[in-house]
Amino acid sequence: MTGAAEELTMQIAQVVPCTEAEGPGKRFALWFQGCPLRCPGCCNPEFLSFKGGSTKTLREMTDEIQQARDESGVEGITLLGGEPTAHAPAALALARRSRELETTLFWFASGFTVEELREKADPNVLELIELTDILVDGPYIREQPDTERRWIGSRNQRIHFLTPRYSYDEQWRTKNTLEIRVVGREITVNGFPAANAVGLWKGWRRKKPIPLPVAPETKRSPEETDAK
Repeated sequence: MTGAAEELTMQIAQVVPCTEAEGPGKRFALWFQGCPLRCPGCCNPEFLSFKGGSTKTLREMTDEIQQARDESGVEGITLLGGEPTAHAPAALALARRSRELETTLFWFASGFTVEELREKADPNVLELIELTDILVDGPYIREQPDTERRWIGSRNQRIHFLTPRYSYDEQWRTKNTLEIRVVGREITVNGFPAANAVGLWKGWRRKKPIPLPVAPETKRSPEETDAK
């Protein structure tokens, strides 16, 4: 890619370099900042606004994906949001770069149906779909929670296997996973929580740092004591 393409910027709400809660296998998960939809009960309402997040370049995100591939063995990337197609140039650039890095098992989730996306006739979105192995489409409907399929929010949403790399196998019928990470005073959560768990961690901050273990005191001999 040209130097100009490397400096393409994107608004990123969150990144989890290696997760098993956002699609098959180990995945590099990226949430865009900004979504035009307002699905009631969205589990990431803080990602809806197009303001906020961190501004990253394609070069920076490429370095992070490559590091995750080399150090953690991630097999692909997952684009979430926010709405990935509302950031189509950046999403497409990431999809292309994923192919170049041979993290070829690529997935993204959209609140629009694939028919709606194709009707938009946006060349960036159309190519993004062409480069996608798995697309989960449709808005989240909180009155229709999906308890049968892993990685799926509501029953109306569909799974499109757009290449032969994946199929609807046993892993799609296991229970959803919720990953919680605590770093310093911050907590991050990703995955698909049970309905009665949504929001429990919102605004949580560790009040005190975790105390470090204290080495046991070594008893001094009488001779050492007398020497003092």
